[in-house]
Amino acid sequence: MTAAAESRDILTRLGVPAAVWSSDGFEARSPIDGSVAGRVAETADLDAVAARATTAFQQWKRIPAPRRGELVRLLGEELRASKEDLARLVTLEAGKIVSEGLGEVQEMIDICDFAVGLSRQIYGLTIASERPGHHMRETWQPLGPVLVISAFNFPVAVWAWNTCLALVCGDPVIWKPSEKTPLTALATHAVLDRAIARFGDAPEGLSQLVIGGREAGEALAADPRIPLVSATGSTRMGRAVAQTVAARLGRSLLELGGNNAMIVTPSADLDMAVRAIAFSAVGTCGQRCTTLRRLLVHESIADGLIARLKAAYATLPVGDPRDDGVLVGPLIDEASAQGFDAALAQAVEQGGQIVVGGDRVDRDGVYVRPAIVRMPAQTAVVEHETFAPILYVLTWSDFDAAVAMQNAVPQGLSSCVFTDSVREAEAFLSAWGSDCGIANVNIGPSGAEIGGAFGGEKDTGGGRESGSDAWKAYMRRQTQTVNFSTSLPLAQGVKFEV
Repeated sequence: MTAAAESRDILTRLGVPAAVWSSDGFEARSPIDGSVAGRVAETADLDAVAARATTAFQQWKRIPAPRRGELVRLLGEELRASKEDLARLVTLEAGKIVSEGLGEVQEMIDICDFAVGLSRQIYGLTIASERPGHHMRETWQPLGPVLVISAFNFPVAVWAWNTCLALVCGDPVIWKPSEKTPLTALATHAVLDRAIARFGDAPEGLSQLVIGGREAGEALAADPRIPLVSATGSTRMGRAVAQTVAARLGRSLLELGGNNAMIVTPSADLDMAVRAIAFSAVGTCGQRCTTLRRLLVHESIADGLIARLKAAYATLPVGDPRDDGVLVGPLIDEASAQGFDAALAQAVEQGGQIVVGGDRVDRDGVYVRPAIVRMPAQTAVVEHETFAPILYVLTWSDFDAAVAMQNAVPQGLSSCVFTDSVREAEAFLSAWGSDCGIANVNIGPSGAEIGGAFGGEKDTGGGRESGSDAWKAYMRRQTQTVNFSTSLPLAQGVKFEV
């Protein structure tokens, strides 16, 4: 069965009306075989979308947070019931292998569980007042409509990270998914609609899906009725969003590019390192923001490790991600493949040697063989994030120099070190160690859990999504003071008698 035909079957089972994905508009094409699964009409009236979200906010913020959490609990139930179909659609539209599609939907379920617990733990502070008979406290209040702009590589999980937290915090959500994965978004929203129907008293416009391209995202990001814009994608896109939102003094939560490194030391367990490198560098065909792109190896073990990696890469099954045993699916489109080709050509021009891979696979769809490139130095192409399975290998002799090399790129998302030395591990995690938002020891840079806040620094944007206290980004902080005395003392001893 073509990927397009299978996608249409799943959409029907999930309750998405055929009229929605068979009209004129964006072409939804599977990267597996290039077949067209449907055409989705653009959302026409963006002003009406923002207006509905604004109206919904007035009602939703009055509902107690634990009750808001009940909607997210129901969403988690619906996701569990639809997990297989929704995961399959992720595979068909984003090209992920089956286990990765299932893992992405499981992430959605996990963040639902996290957010339900959070709905009873939105806490503030009680503060001692210097004024007698006064009570001070800090509380967190709902912020307003949240715009979520998501990317093709995690077409549903990123939406869930943001939406589940936003909903329990009291905020309506407007979702502008990637134009490359509109069908997955339609299916996910149909699942949410079932949860909303079971919930019973959710306001109209609590969650809205906007189908459109860059112009739709720009228009909504500029709308002052939307106080928070959470955007996942390229650094170029993030800069544009940040400038637009800052111009109206709104908030932006950005999760952008990554150029993630692994430092391998002489004491490292190389069996573990090879497994971690293979998954982190080629999983999702190198199309993760946390993909391993730079391998920094001590010079004494570099030749041996590269030989092992070359052997491992030579056996990597590349093909239809629906097939058993396949570990590397397609790139999302031809433009990505051209970026892959161009980066390899630049690497060779800058002194690199392609150790393995780098060629196209002759079949329908866009398939490439993951490449390993040994580089003489951290050149311009190495410092650039190419969203494809290219692993640059560089060597070092001094550990501090290796950490400095890791940090000497514009991006700062994820990082890791493989070592059995406590000193090296702790130095890597210290204030003078990794400058990334995520730092791991003896695991790869890819595969974060929802319990920890996700995001990074520098060109990665500085935002944090998912667990920990990331919920605070979706709320406004308010300092409150109550005078329960019969006098009116002023702070700092100021005297003002009338």
